[in-house]
Amino acid sequence: MYYVAAFFTGAFFCNALPHLAAGLQGNAFPTPFAKPRGIGSSSALVNVLWGFFNVIAGAGLLTVHPIAAKWSVDFGIACLGGLFLGIYLALHFARHRR
Repeated sequence: MYYVAAFFTGAFFCNALPHLAAGLQGNAFPTPFAKPRGIGSSSALVNVLWGFFNVIAGAGLLTVHPIAAKWSVDFGIACLGGLFLGIYLALHFARHRR
């Protein structure tokens, strides 16, 4: 269970980045709340809120299952969570932006 939490910690932190970046710049960006879901754009405010939720979720997982920022199995799994979600989102948005 610890490794699942580490994986999702990385995924939540990775997902927070594009939403906070878009929202803080005042740009619209897709969220799960858009129509169509995950493809249409949500407002900058929704993106800031969604990005902040992802930061809180990632930080919450860190409080329950701390991960040291050093080369270890749990840190590697957290990095893989961020990498896998990043790759999935890159492919998803590339397909829908064409």
